[in-house]
Amino acid sequence: MAFIIRRRESIILGAAAAAMAMGRAANAQSEIPKADVPAPKLPIEKGATLRLLRPARFVEPDEVIFRANSAKFAKETGVDVKVDFVGWEDIRQQTAVSANTGAGPDIVLGWAEDPHIYADKVLELSDVAEYLGKKYGGWMFLGEKFGKKAKTNNWIGLPMGGTGGPLVYRASAVKEAGFDKVPTTLPDLLKLCQQLQKIKKPAGFALGNAVGDANGFANWMLWAHGGSLVDEDGKVTINSKETVNALNYVKELYPTFIPGTMSWNDISNNRAYASNELFFTANGVSMYFALKNDPATKAIADDTEHALLTQGVASSTPMSATVLNAMVFKHSKFPNAAKAYLTFMMEAEQYDPWLTGCLGYWAHPLNAYDKSKVWASDPKIAIYRSTMNNRFWSGYKGPITQAAGTVAAEYILVQMFASVAAGQATPADAAKEAERRTRRYYR
Repeated sequence: MAFIIRRRESIILGAAAAAMAMGRAANAQSEIPKADVPAPKLPIEKGATLRLLRPARFVEPDEVIFRANSAKFAKETGVDVKVDFVGWEDIRQQTAVSANTGAGPDIVLGWAEDPHIYADKVLELSDVAEYLGKKYGGWMFLGEKFGKKAKTNNWIGLPMGGTGGPLVYRASAVKEAGFDKVPTTLPDLLKLCQQLQKIKKPAGFALGNAVGDANGFANWMLWAHGGSLVDEDGKVTINSKETVNALNYVKELYPTFIPGTMSWNDISNNRAYASNELFFTANGVSMYFALKNDPATKAIADDTEHALLTQGVASSTPMSATVLNAMVFKHSKFPNAAKAYLTFMMEAEQYDPWLTGCLGYWAHPLNAYDKSKVWASDPKIAIYRSTMNNRFWSGYKGPITQAAGTVAAEYILVQMFASVAAGQATPADAAKEAERRTRRYYR
C-alpha cells in the first residue's frame, strides 16, 4: 500500500489514529541525552520529492507514527514524500528490480544485509551516520556492523532499528511440563519441548521462507552448536561437524512442533500463539504487543514470559536481529533530500515517539535511546532493549558482504534445516548441499 504525503496535505494527516498514536508516544517521550554537534550540511534540492519503500508494519503504531513523522518532514521542508509499505517477503524482490533498472524509490528501508548486496548502487551515508553517532552516544554493535561496508569505515546503510527473536512462552505451560523456567542447555530444551508435546501444549519454530522467524531459528541452531556459515576471512565452513550436530538436534526437535511449521511465514506463529494452539516459540515484541492490547487475549499476555535463546556452546546468546536498514540509491535525483529525511527520522523528537509507540518493536541502534522510557514501561519487554548489541550477524563469522546477504535472501540455511526435519535429506547430505549453494556466492 502507498501513502503520499504532500506539504499541503500534511496538516490534515492527523486522522484519529495518527493523533492518538502520536499523543500516547509524546506523553511518554523521554529525556534522550544528546551531544551538541553540528548537523551535516544537506541543502535540499529545488523541487525535491522522495519515494520510499519499506516493510509493512507488524504493530499498528509503527506505520501510523512513521507516516506522521514523514508528514512532519514534508511540512517543515516542502518535500513531497511517498511511502510504500510492502510485505516482508516482497520487499527484496522490489528492491532488486529498482537496483537493476536504476529506477524506483529513492530510499529503501530494507533488511540487514541489503545495502551490502547493492553496495555499488547505493550512496555513502557516512556524514549522516557519523553525525548521529556523535550526537546520540555512538552506534550499538549491530548498527555499526550492518551500516559499514566490510573492512572499511564507510557507511552504506543506516540501520534504523532491529527486532530480536528471543523465546516467548506460556509460563503456565512450561510449569505444567515440569520446568520452573526455560532450560539453559540444549538437551534440557529438547526435553521441555517433548514434554510440552505430551501435555498437548506444543512448541513451534518457523521452517518456511520467513525473513525474520525462520532465518532466526536456523541461525540460532547453527550458532548454538558452534557452527558458522564462513570463517573470519569469508572461507565457507558450513559443512562441518558442528553443522551436522545442529541438524541432528533439529531432527529430534522437529517432531515436537505444532503441525505446519514448514510453511510458516513471519505472521504464522503469532496467529497460532494467540489462538491457544502454540505455547513456546521465538518472536519479536509484536506478539506480546498484540496480545496485551486486545482484551480478548490479555489473559494470554499475562501468562507470557520471555527468555534469551538457549546458548549451547556459543559465547553469548546466539541471536542477531532482523534489522531495518535504510539505503539511498545512486539513481535518486535528490540525494540531499533523502539524507536529510533519514537524519530527521532518527532525531529524538521523531525517533523516540516511534520507538515508544511500537513498544520497542524496532529496538534502537544508538546508545542514547537506552534512556527511552519505553524500556521501563513493562518489565516483560526489557529483554529487547539490547537487541542491537547482540554479537552475531548474517554471515557470521565473516564480513557482511553481498554473498552473506544473498545466502540469507535465498534461505539457504533455513532450507538446509527444513530438508532434514522433513526427512528429505540426511544431516551430512544437507550440510554438503548448503556448502555447494553457499560457494556459488562466496567465490
